[in-house]
Amino acid sequence: MTKDAPKNLHLDTLTIATGYDPATALGAAKPPLYLSSTFVYPNSQYAKDTHANFFEGAPMPGGERPGYIYARLSNPNLDMVEARLAALDGGETAAVFASGMAAMTSILQAFVRPGDSVLYGRPLYGGVDWFLNSHFCQFGVHPVGYTDGVDANHMRACVAEAQKLGPVAMILVETPANPTAVISDIRLAATLADEIAATGAKRPLVVVDNTFLGPFLQSPLAEGADLCMTALTKYCGGHSDLLAGGVTGRNALIAPLKTLRTMLGNYSDPHTCWMLMRSFETLHLRTERAAANAKILAEWLRAHPKVASVTYFGFLPEGGPAREVFERQCRGAGSTFSFRIKGGEAEAFRMLDRLKLLKLAVSLGGAETLICHPASTTHYQIERARREAVGIDDATLRLSIGLEHPDDLINDFAQALEAI
Repeated sequence: MTKDAPKNLHLDTLTIATGYDPATALGAAKPPLYLSSTFVYPNSQYAKDTHANFFEGAPMPGGERPGYIYARLSNPNLDMVEARLAALDGGETAAVFASGMAAMTSILQAFVRPGDSVLYGRPLYGGVDWFLNSHFCQFGVHPVGYTDGVDANHMRACVAEAQKLGPVAMILVETPANPTAVISDIRLAATLADEIAATGAKRPLVVVDNTFLGPFLQSPLAEGADLCMTALTKYCGGHSDLLAGGVTGRNALIAPLKTLRTMLGNYSDPHTCWMLMRSFETLHLRTERAAANAKILAEWLRAHPKVASVTYFGFLPEGGPAREVFERQCRGAGSTFSFRIKGGEAEAFRMLDRLKLLKLAVSLGGAETLICHPASTTHYQIERARREAVGIDDATLRLSIGLEHPDDLINDFAQALEAI
């Protein structure tokens, strides 16, 4: 952002105005792409001072700006996209990684220790679920799942269960949940963290995966989360052509993540960051259009005789606890949700194979509409009993609505559902 830019800008404007000042790059209207793995120092003392600043936080003599060292540590494009993401999430700072999984596993490795418990929402993105229950548990970490993130009594019972296994180091909230789009109350999670701290135990971090809604429809940090993780591959990237993950929060929490990122080497490369800066500029427009399309498709699917149910935020029962959380916590229903057909895997596969416009693929948040069968794709590695216990059965399909005309999407669905 230029030095004289106005304060208190709307999110729409922040996607364009933050993170880059043309005065730093010969007046170029758009950020240059810095394809350099290493950076040259003007002299030896400046090199030493820059390293002291990076590794120890030592101030630069005379208050000059520290230089760049090596692209894995930081680089101009990485700085730009982190500044823009932090502004959108309302965080003090941000750390951007090579993928959403890189971001989430880095969070877990940075703040969870052997013997600790992690309370997490079920269902959960399959990759993170696998990491917790098949990999991280090998190092003495105890994952404990909750299934109703708006029920305080249920959540407190799950906290008690986790505490029996070890100190609760983290409450991991994915809301909406992947793939069923069920909601969790972020403020409730923060309250539980405070209650744990009130007993004399260390306060667990509240970490929210905001991938399904993104910065325009939900602000987890404002709701009490300590860290907000977003798979930038999805809506923020928006074109299914890059991989990245971002974490926002307080400086004190982001600093150890950046230190770990330096050691693991899982930073986001300059070209990806440059593409993200481009994509952020249209995020508000894409979010609005996709959400409008999703509402139309969700209503059409709910009325179709071969569809058993639709899990979409806009359909949460009036007066219920989930609806109350939605209206308080979210600014829209988003455009990724699930639905269940009347049938099972065979019927689902016949319908999927008949689609002509919709694309059968994992991921979400792109310009194109994507559909997948979670039980056999995104959650394939999760045991059947655990999947089905949280509503992921052979009739479940996950849908990410894109930017096409809704009538064309409906027509494709109509002909494909004839196969059931």
